[in-house]
Amino acid sequence: MIDRDHELNLTRQAELLELSRASLYYQPVPVTDADLALMRRIDERHLEYPFAGSRLLRDLLVGEGHAIGRRHVRTLMRKMGISAIYRRAHTSRRHPAHPVYPYLLRGLAIDRPNQVWAADITLYLLSPVASRYRHARRGRHGYYVRPRVWDVDVAPRLTFASLRDRTVMEAPPLRRA
Repeated sequence: MIDRDHELNLTRQAELLELSRASLYYQPVPVTDADLALMRRIDERHLEYPFAGSRLLRDLLVGEGHAIGRRHVRTLMRKMGISAIYRRAHTSRRHPAHPVYPYLLRGLAIDRPNQVWAADITLYLLSPVASRYRHARRGRHGYYVRPRVWDVDVAPRLTFASLRDRTVMEAPPLRRA
């Protein structure tokens, strides 16, 4: 793009290409071996602690005997394209494509036992490889259903019939104060 031997001077060439003149003279500096070793160690630590930002990574590296500051860690992290994984702002906002389900109990007077039941499906990680759903239900008047462990593919088929079939009609154990 830029021809140093052209009859147009460099200033005019940069102006025509809409480049800054300083970028014409920039010579990239190769990454040093020390920085490559630090980058390798930062990458290893990032895989162990994906939530660690530049401050925690700096503390981990200083604990290993490296003389490094937070800004240098941040610069190397940017070069490598890694960042800490943490909850960002507005993660609980509804996505426009997701459906909104109506609240079916609005205006309903609950005045007898077993009129309303609730299901709680919670994810439990039982092993690093497999995850299973465990659900437990509790009636409004204290009856409960014993928890049962299901495979992940069973959870979408959770229906009212499956809740009704597994109901245990007994009072929960009393707590002593």
